[in-house]
Amino acid sequence: MDRNSVIGLLLIGAIMVVFTMVNQPDREALEKQKQEQVTKDSLESIQKAASAEIDLKADSLIINGQPTNQFVSTLPNEERPKIKDERFYLENESVKITFSSRGGIPEQFELKDYKTWQKKPLELFLPDSSLLSFSLMNSNNGAFETSSLAFVLDDQSSKNKLILKAYSDSTHFISFNYELLTGYNLSFTADFTNASPLIRNNVTSLPVNIRFAGMRQEKNVENERNNTTIYYRDNKENEVDKVSPLESASEKVENSLEWLAFKEQFFALALISNKEIQPGALLQTIASASDSLTKSMHASFVVPVEPQNPKVNFTMFAGPTQYHLLKGQGHDLQDLVPLGWGIFGWVNKLIVIPAFKFLGNFNLGYGLVILILTIYIKLILLAFQYRSYLSQAKMRVLKPEIDEINAKYANGDAMQKQQAVMGLYREAGVNPLGGCLPMLFQIPVLFALFSFFPAAIELRQQGFLWADDLSTYDSIVNLPFTIPFYGNHISLFALLMTVSTIIYTRMNNQLSAGSTEMMAGLKWMMYLMPVIFLFVLNSYAAGLNYYYFLANVITFGQQFAFRKLVDDKKIHAKIQEKKKQPKKAAKTSFQQKLEEMAKARQSGKK
Repeated sequence: MDRNSVIGLLLIGAIMVVFTMVNQPDREALEKQKQEQVTKDSLESIQKAASAEIDLKADSLIINGQPTNQFVSTLPNEERPKIKDERFYLENESVKITFSSRGGIPEQFELKDYKTWQKKPLELFLPDSSLLSFSLMNSNNGAFETSSLAFVLDDQSSKNKLILKAYSDSTHFISFNYELLTGYNLSFTADFTNASPLIRNNVTSLPVNIRFAGMRQEKNVENERNNTTIYYRDNKENEVDKVSPLESASEKVENSLEWLAFKEQFFALALISNKEIQPGALLQTIASASDSLTKSMHASFVVPVEPQNPKVNFTMFAGPTQYHLLKGQGHDLQDLVPLGWGIFGWVNKLIVIPAFKFLGNFNLGYGLVILILTIYIKLILLAFQYRSYLSQAKMRVLKPEIDEINAKYANGDAMQKQQAVMGLYREAGVNPLGGCLPMLFQIPVLFALFSFFPAAIELRQQGFLWADDLSTYDSIVNLPFTIPFYGNHISLFALLMTVSTIIYTRMNNQLSAGSTEMMAGLKWMMYLMPVIFLFVLNSYAAGLNYYYFLANVITFGQQFAFRKLVDDKKIHAKIQEKKKQPKKAAKTSFQQKLEEMAKARQSGKK
């Protein structure tokens, strides 16, 4: 790989990047148009169901002018319960749940400790669009949904318990039993034991349909939409998976499930079944074109029941996706927090999250918490950064000798020149990759934090300096137009991150004066990367850009300290002394390979 080869590859790569950037808007426009059409169709069906004309009478439930099921019609008039379109409530210190007599289901979850980005009460989903319904067959093989039934409040309900019943006569009914537990947990049991003749006898499974229309909760609706999808825990694979979050998608899950969850950026509604959800669950997400909605989501699945005691039990969790809170729920619900895959996720779980939680307990303000967290992480990586600097110093003092070799073989065989350079490294006891390998250990931390900060609900609506919310982008100027790939605002933290990265790159290049010709040809690429990241991170969490900026500033201080501690003259003296020592005959496999290639080339020339 000589300089021309490297430049050629970089030019090819640049052409591909430019081609992709030029053509991206057209693909995005087509995809957006497709999603808008799908979303329009979906919203129309949701609105149609939500705006159905409901007329609750004493003897029947009328939807769109048609009786869907004859309720309590067999009871004498004086025994018929008065059926109304009513709302019922369960409430604790964390959540207020509204139930509807239409279908007997939760109509809304209001999370008391949180507000929307507009400082309004935070409700999890669009009212009248979220339906949990069982698909049933009556004794005459007629199909109907429990969402079409009218439920009445049972006298056995209490402060934390709600019992809703749909009657066919005085002794036959469907019972929905709810119990509000601590925190954000709601126990739900659907009891069909006394449902005859509403449902046929000896059923072994019950189909369930759930619809969830997510409401906008955050300032950056596009980012929120891209983090909204359906998660589920696969029993066979023993892992948590999800439907593609970046676009409208559908998926059929072939294995049984323990739970599924409708997850937004920072909040989720999870349904944990006491029995395995049977294989074949159908999951669908449809992105919304409306600025007030994120996605509409739908799940259809089947749960087994005992024929003699047909009951279905779910534990519902409706709350924030805070890592430790979800972990305390069990069932691997903490995997709803996207911390990165593989080693990146483990870095967050073992290093970042424990420190972040510990610091958060002191009520220091999250601007200061991120500062201390940055110092903590930089201390962990200090040894690697020192080794990297030391390796750069060794390469720097060898530069005059490398220049002599380059001049000697200027018109000669490139392989012989490479052998001579490697021989110099071997004599001096210098590893040419010594500056790169320590840096590789820092990459997992870099990418781990790239996932952590946008997912940390603790930063949500926490202000610092000019940023009013560290979980989303900060804006010092709102533009009257949109710059492609950049946005319609200017993030100061992103600018500070970019400028500091360019300064660090220049400083690093000056310290790497002993770079090879190939690395010298790559220096301009080092300056291009911060500019690319400016476009990428302009709409990312302010906390992430703030961290990168702090990390760069601390690195400046480290480099200054390393310069004081490391004496290039002493290093040069040690290298010269090392070169005088007798060398072992053994060679590395890499060196042997280079010599074999050189000999083969020389034999070919002869």
